Amino acid sequence: MISVLTPPHLPLVLIALVCGIVSFAVTWFVMPHLIHRLENAHIVGKDIHKSLKPIVAEMGGLGILFGFIIGMFCGVYLFSTLTFQLIIVLLVILLVGIIGMVDDLIMLSSYEKLILLFFAGIPLIWAAPPNVGFFYIICIPIAVSICSNLTNMLAGLNGIESGLGVIAMVSLTISCIVLGKYDVAIISMSMLGPLIAFLYFNKHPAKVFPGDTGTLIIGAAIAAIAFIGRLKFIAFIILLPNIIDAALKFYSAGVMNRADQKPTQVSSDGTLFSPDQGFKSLIRFVLRKPVDEKTAVKMIWGIGIFFGLVGIIIAVLMPGVLDNHLMAQFLSFKDLFYHI
Repeated sequence: MISVLTPPHLPLVLIALVCGIVSFAVTWFVMPHLIHRLENAHIVGKDIHKSLKPIVAEMGGLGILFGFIIGMFCGVYLFSTLTFQLIIVLLVILLVGIIGMVDDLIMLSSYEKLILLFFAGIPLIWAAPPNVGFFYIICIPIAVSICSNLTNMLAGLNGIESGLGVIAMVSLTISCIVLGKYDVAIISMSMLGPLIAFLYFNKHPAKVFPGDTGTLIIGAAIAAIAFIGRLKFIAFIILLPNIIDAALKFYSAGVMNRADQKPTQVSSDGTLFSPDQGFKSLIRFVLRKPVDEKTAVKMIWGIGIFFGLVGIIIAVLMPGVLDNHLMAQFLSFKDLFYHI
């Protein structure tokens, strides 16, 4: 008789799919109850991009985090060979989620977040390839800190963060499958499932906001997938909307605290427009011509989909590129940096 505790032998692609479905179901079930509890606990915020400024539950990223945890444990159960790598990723995402919760409750400064997220990314070092040098090692927690902040900065409109997260995870999942990295797809699917479920409650008109709890873990997951799956260039392409947004903000205003930032303005009919003064951003770039919130979000999603498709195309072309003699020489030169 087969023990109930003995995991079935399934292909890795199917295991990744199971993890995604389970994590989706968990978040879908949890979110209505979580929203109700957050409202009762007065963990709420104003939806400032609507003329009536409705009150909406905050810190809904807890639902994403919970679904991700259960999805990853499914991966550990169904493919125990990957237990160490999956637990390392899970630990990093949990630490980043805790930092997000603290930030949602007491509002950390930009510098405090950067430093704390760096420390949260340190466990990912133990999943690095063997015999790499200090330069590669130190880049891992730096990347976790930077990626987490990037996905946290391009935010503020209903569904924009979770929607871009869905696009990124779909692109990374397809890239993993194309390149045969089915084990890494377990991580991306475990994050994709809860993001899709959360997006239903976060899309316009939002019933809940992700808070930093939700936005930070999206970037941390992308960084983890990039390093474990060696998909760093593809992840960079997928993150270009966030990178462009951050570059515009730093170029126009430097490092600013959120309290110093002027929000996007909203007219009485719900149309959004940029204030005359203030920092530049990707959102304000698409708002050069005033549009409603749903249209602005779809425009940002469109930019994300474009770069996501570029990432997938690179994954499809990558095997042929790697066989090219000149590219092989370039990659061998690049590999020298791994041992600095």
